[in-house]
Amino acid sequence: MSSSRRSSSPDSNNNTDVSGGGGGGFAADERKRKRMLSNRESARRSRAKKQQRLEELVAEVARLQAENAAAQSRIAAFEREFAKVDGDNAVLRARHGELSSRLESLGGVLEVLQMAGAAVDIPEMVTEDPMLRPWQPSFPPMQPIGF
Repeated sequence: MSSSRRSSSPDSNNNTDVSGGGGGGFAADERKRKRMLSNRESARRSRAKKQQRLEELVAEVARLQAENAAAQSRIAAFEREFAKVDGDNAVLRARHGELSSRLESLGGVLEVLQMAGAAVDIPEMVTEDPMLRPWQPSFPPMQPIGF
């Protein structure tokens, strides 16, 4: 069952001949042509929006890749700095261990000398190597901060 009811409008004709032989077929063809043009224009706008979105995404990918490269460069620099500081720290730990054992040995020697009743006078050594003077700090004493 096919119902061919249409609303009355200046463009519509209730006596539309489906075969296209009457005057009403022209109005239907015109509506169909306008609808096709409208659909084409809508599809064109849709493709343009899709192309614009694609270009935006490509630009964002490029920006993020540049940002990622910069971050990786900073990470590499931090890793190099960490390796340097870690190496320096290892040297300082080894030096600390050596100085601690020397200080302990010197403390033992001083204790033996004092027990024997010998006068212990530590002469000032003229050397720039602070490792040869473990009883003296290699840095100046801290001064209190004045207010």
